[in-house]
Amino acid sequence: MADELRGRIRSGVLKPGQRMPTQAKLADEFGVERGAVRQALRILQSEQLLTNVSKGSPATVAPDLGLALTGPGAPPQPTMVGLAPRIAEAFAQPHVEIEALCLTAVSLTLAIGEPLRQIHAGLLKPAKVDVRVLLPSSDIELAFPARVDGSTDERLQRRWLSQRNAQGQVLRHNLLALRATHGIDVHVTFRALPFTPPIKLYLLNGTDALFAYYTLTQRGEEIGNEQVEMYDAEGTQSMLFPFTQGAGLRDTTFVEQSQLWFNALWETISVELPLS
Repeated sequence: MADELRGRIRSGVLKPGQRMPTQAKLADEFGVERGAVRQALRILQSEQLLTNVSKGSPATVAPDLGLALTGPGAPPQPTMVGLAPRIAEAFAQPHVEIEALCLTAVSLTLAIGEPLRQIHAGLLKPAKVDVRVLLPSSDIELAFPARVDGSTDERLQRRWLSQRNAQGQVLRHNLLALRATHGIDVHVTFRALPFTPPIKLYLLNGTDALFAYYTLTQRGEEIGNEQVEMYDAEGTQSMLFPFTQGAGLRDTTFVEQSQLWFNALWETISVELPLS
């Protein structure tokens, strides 16, 4: 029940400041007791998505959902839900610094679409944008995607390599275009890692770290007229855990250590990555 109501709030079906249905109506809709309704509402209140949760009057959707979804103490969210608003916040600064370690750049490319739209609409205009991305090297055998039967399949590697290069090229082109269209000083650099990352990490302006696991699942896909069973991860659905500088010792330490870890990989075992 909490998941369903959370989805309605995040999608805009339930808008900021709007009163929720009564607990009686929610109990009827979901076929549960009122105690379960109150428990679900308290969960959403703890996530700062609802206010005025009590036994008497209906709860209210939080008027400032932006703070609830991206501020200190914000709950984990799927990458395609949680990354875009934080990227947009980062682009509100004069100097934008975005660093990413991931399997492909697909989530980052999609998330940057909204601030690019705002720049073209005249709503944002940073002076400088620096983007650094760490991706797996094309010279390694990927740990995943991989066939369930353990056999080597070069088609999986070629497919991943094509996606990695295509997403990286789109990301670089869209950002570098800001030089000509808006006079923004943009730098985009890719480097290659000698391993398959089991996690993804985004660092924003040195103040935010977003961390997620690549969780492997088994699925089938037709490749070259053959149904191939493989282990793979859907990165866009990975749950992002947000950490913010200044939001307590735990968050601050995680951001600082994540930045040190990223810099160490960038400056030591990674090499220049040609997207071809």
